[in-house]
Amino acid sequence: MPRSLVSPVHAGPVHAGTQGPDGGTLRTLLGRYGLDGEPVSCEPLTEGLLNRGYRLSTTRGRFFLKHHLDGDQAAIARQHHVTLRLGALGLPVAPPVADAEGSTVTVLGGRCYALHPWVDGRHRDGEELTAVQSRRLGTLLGHVHTCLEQVMEGPEGACEGSGPAPDAAADPEDTYALIEELLTLVRRKGRPRDPFDELAEHRLVERRALLEAHAHRRPTPCATPARGWVHGDFHPLNLLYRGAEPAAIVDWDRLGVQPRAEEAVRAAVIFFLRPGGTLDLAKVRPYARAYRGATGASEAELAAAVHRVWWERLNDFWMLRWRYQLGDHRADPGFPASAALSVWWTREYEAVREAFTD
Repeated sequence: MPRSLVSPVHAGPVHAGTQGPDGGTLRTLLGRYGLDGEPVSCEPLTEGLLNRGYRLSTTRGRFFLKHHLDGDQAAIARQHHVTLRLGALGLPVAPPVADAEGSTVTVLGGRCYALHPWVDGRHRDGEELTAVQSRRLGTLLGHVHTCLEQVMEGPEGACEGSGPAPDAAADPEDTYALIEELLTLVRRKGRPRDPFDELAEHRLVERRALLEAHAHRRPTPCATPARGWVHGDFHPLNLLYRGAEPAAIVDWDRLGVQPRAEEAVRAAVIFFLRPGGTLDLAKVRPYARAYRGATGASEAELAAAVHRVWWERLNDFWMLRWRYQLGDHRADPGFPASAALSVWWTREYEAVREAFTD
């Protein structure tokens, strides 16, 4: 799911509806960091589904201001410490600004903020990447994983909330129940239906049939999963490019211990997803080869990851849950391609696995 720091595209000045920081808060914030100058503008960023981000312009420079909605100061500080160490190893990151006492987290009015230098750049999805750039992307994620292995204490040091154990494969019985619940909401009488509702109903019925046909393929618990520290949310909105080269990997909120190869597969599925719901396997192949080369991951490890992520996708309806259970429509634009992918991937399962392991 997309998050925070994005390219310098904005939706105009902050207004009351966005609950952005006011001028007094901004001046206090800049004072905490010992930054001279006055705030000129604070513009909300248009992309990102969690947390809030602002482009803060002052008379002395520009910054990215992040409002952490969860407010876990210790976890945020830990993430900041990790990015500083990763930057020292040469990874492209956007380390936080520290105040006079060395703290990178500021709480004002009960809200938790962090300030980062502004990174000029833009996002590039897989459609814009060449085969060579796709290979570099795989190498970059591989370096993220190997560098995290150097700076973290090891999987046994995983913090609370690092993610589910790898044997927690979705139970199709739970998914059937969720499908029925969502179908009831989609078909609810007394509300106008639109084309999205029609598509949602079609995909829910279709997915139920797919699960019934493939329920026997639920991944079994793995005795010795290859787990390690991962970024946790590596996708196009969390990677800024300057020209053809990555300028900054951002949003480390989901840093944790998980099966590393599964993050590689998830990232590829997001980067190389085409609008029609297929994967650009010609770019997946060099990406996966480069990732394996950078990490030493085996073909068997990638094959197992492909299977688990395929199953995860087959059982996942987070976009429909946001719309129908939470009344949140922000993820709606991504649903058509994402829902079509599960159908295509099931049909082309062997080709997808081969692209990641060839």
